[in-house]
Amino acid sequence: MQSKVTLPVVLLSVIAAIAFGGLWWRESRHVYQLTIATGSKEGEYHAFAQALATVVTRHHPRIQITVIESEGASQNMEWLEQQQVQLAIVQSDTPTQPSTRAVAYLFPEVFHLMANANSGIQTVNDLRGKRVALMPRGSGSYALFQSLSQHYQLQESDFTPVILSPREAYAALGRGEVDALFRVIALGNPATGDVLRSSRATLIPIDQVASLQLSLPYLEPMLIPKGTYDGGVPIPPNDVAVVGVRAVLVSHEDVNSEVIQAIAQTLFEFRNEIVSLYPRAATIRLPDAGENLGLPLHQGAKAYYDQDQPGFLVEYAELIGLFISVAIVLVSGFWQFHLWLSGRQKNRADMYNLEILEVIDQVQYMTDLHQLEAARHRLFDILCKVVVDLDKDRISAESFQSFTFPWEVAIATIRHREMVLRSEKSASLNN
Repeated sequence: MQSKVTLPVVLLSVIAAIAFGGLWWRESRHVYQLTIATGSKEGEYHAFAQALATVVTRHHPRIQITVIESEGASQNMEWLEQQQVQLAIVQSDTPTQPSTRAVAYLFPEVFHLMANANSGIQTVNDLRGKRVALMPRGSGSYALFQSLSQHYQLQESDFTPVILSPREAYAALGRGEVDALFRVIALGNPATGDVLRSSRATLIPIDQVASLQLSLPYLEPMLIPKGTYDGGVPIPPNDVAVVGVRAVLVSHEDVNSEVIQAIAQTLFEFRNEIVSLYPRAATIRLPDAGENLGLPLHQGAKAYYDQDQPGFLVEYAELIGLFISVAIVLVSGFWQFHLWLSGRQKNRADMYNLEILEVIDQVQYMTDLHQLEAARHRLFDILCKVVVDLDKDRISAESFQSFTFPWEVAIATIRHREMVLRSEKSASLNN
């Protein structure tokens, strides 16, 4: 009978072991194919994504990332929500979907407003009546220009928008076919440097940062440092105050957590390799503790960022020790106060008891009913004081209980003495 039971159990155990082994082998050899949506091929996002994909595969061969171009941030979010892509790079102002998760802050992107020197444009407000090259609709640059122009009360009828690809826009500015060009791009972009060096275009400052943040809180004050695009001339000749946003690497919430953790690890632990392929990646930084990236972190990214965080007891050991020390001092102080208060309450109760004993002693020698009545009034006065002190916590409930016994004895003594005096007076009258 035992052998009939043992054999199926052994067979099931062997089958389970083989199944688990097969799953482990399959998982260990599984290659994760991811697609990342960027922007145009001439853009910074595409160049960065290519560098990231190369370095990720170099250190995590089971993760293969395909980089595709798109029309911009809006399309990236649409594809991400539909799970046509698993990763995307967008600007921090881009409206997100509930399934979108943050992976990392990337490099800052700066507002570049470039104008031909003979256009007469020195401020944003001078764009009125001018031809302005804008990036394609749906791109982050286009959306941000709309927000910027609204702040400066610029209607689309106030200027001539010319929608062009980045390459076409730079060429049109160089040939003088447009008066200005607006693009949100990382500092040091080669195409931007080329057009600034080869034409008489200048960078226009964008100030009013504080007031812009009232309606566009994701904007950050930034500078285009002197010599960014040419240190010899230099271009620009002085620091230019502008505003900017952060590029953010995002993913769909359903992407495997271990894969996202590996990508986050690559971004920060192998950043030098990414920088060698895409220099502007040098500005990527780890998020500060508790920093809000504008949307929830992917669990894989959170696991990476929290791996070096000390445990609660370790992190707050000094604070906990201080709290315990303060608590001990406070408890000790309260206990000492309680003892002092109890002693004071007892002393006050003892004072009333001594006063009652004095009354009892005096009653023994009283020979007049009026004296006894005065003693009775005195006892009730003492009782009133004790009740008031009890209500105001000047004596404790225990002390009040100890007070009632001598007080009742005193009242009984007065009654007894009164009976004796009345009896003596009645006997005297009968004689």
